[in-house]
Amino acid sequence: MNHPATIRNPGEGRRIGIVGDVYRFLATGEETDGKYTTFEAIVPPGSGPPPHIHSREEESFLVLEGEMTFQFGDDRIVAGEGTFLNMPVGSLHSFKNESDKTARLLISLAPAGLEEMFFEVGTQLDDDATTAPPPSEAEIKKLLKAAPRYGVEIKVP
Repeated sequence: MNHPATIRNPGEGRRIGIVGDVYRFLATGEETDGKYTTFEAIVPPGSGPPPHIHSREEESFLVLEGEMTFQFGDDRIVAGEGTFLNMPVGSLHSFKNESDKTARLLISLAPAGLEEMFFEVGTQLDDDATTAPPPSEAEIKKLLKAAPRYGVEIKVP
């Protein structure tokens, strides 16, 4: 199945606010025949998802700006700009912005599909949004309820 080329100019792409972060989608499964999804994540200080395991996808990260602390298994790495990480399927991992500056990441998931969970659970944001509402109790409950349907196990602290 062929699909047309996907081109996003700077700042373009559907923006979703999810647990306090902004995800700007650059390519979705719909545009890649399900092979992968790629998005930019804007992660404010103190933000980032809880530890979780993907049963379906590899997940890779490239730190574009700022600093992000990654946890995988018992390992912890403080990743600065230009650092790349790939989390294999089934690995327990999380990332958190423990710095005092907003960080920006490029995140890819392969195969695609998990973006549908973000669309379902998150809040549609304006095209120029750079901040998302802080996580609400309702959003967290919605995420915890949706995650298993997408093959994601969230380890709640």
